[in-house]
Amino acid sequence: MINVMIVEDDPMVAEINKQYLSKMDGFRLAAQVSSVDDAIRLLGKDDIQLILLDIFMPGKQGLDLLAYLRKNEHEIDVIIISAASDLDRIQKALRYGVADYLIKPFEFERFHTALAGYQKKTRFIDKQEAVSQQELDNYLLNREENTIVDELPKGLTRDTLKQVWNAIQELKAFPFSTDEVSNIVGISRVSARKYLNFLKDLGILEVKVIYGTVGRPVYQHEFNPFKEHLIKNFL
Repeated sequence: MINVMIVEDDPMVAEINKQYLSKMDGFRLAAQVSSVDDAIRLLGKDDIQLILLDIFMPGKQGLDLLAYLRKNEHEIDVIIISAASDLDRIQKALRYGVADYLIKPFEFERFHTALAGYQKKTRFIDKQEAVSQQELDNYLLNREENTIVDELPKGLTRDTLKQVWNAIQELKAFPFSTDEVSNIVGISRVSARKYLNFLKDLGILEVKVIYGTVGRPVYQHEFNPFKEHLIKNFL
């Protein structure tokens, strides 16, 4: 469970962040404060792994809290949620190593992408002692492939891809099989595999083949939130 602190002075926005967070499995709201000073006072009392941080607040601002965290070597990650869209503040936040940056107003989909990506990265780090260059690029540095396809392969259609994508949204919280997608969409297993392989080639899905004692192998798919944005080129 990832313990989260919300630092937001606007009660309405704080409530939205709280409601969005409640929809995310694996996260727990440990503290909610409206100022940087209150956040600093609580840091020693609560075990916080992630802060959802506004920038514009009365008194000390969000970037002051970021500076405090880094200066005092607190091992706490930060996702900025702010109306600040000027590049000076964004660059400063990125230099302080924020995990993500959401500009208000935003939709739950973007909030989900940020936290799901953070969660996946955290789980990956917790299981690893060392990484390969490819793992470092894919999971921690978010490197894009040098070549990204810009059209659907022959035999695939946009309408069916949308249906497959909708099915994946239902299933992506856990590893899922080709059969599960096939059943939801109402297409053959062979057709479903073509679409899933396309998403695998984009890096949006990771595929493992599980061999049982009898019968055909089962293809288990895991969703990669770091590459989710690539699907927008095709829907």
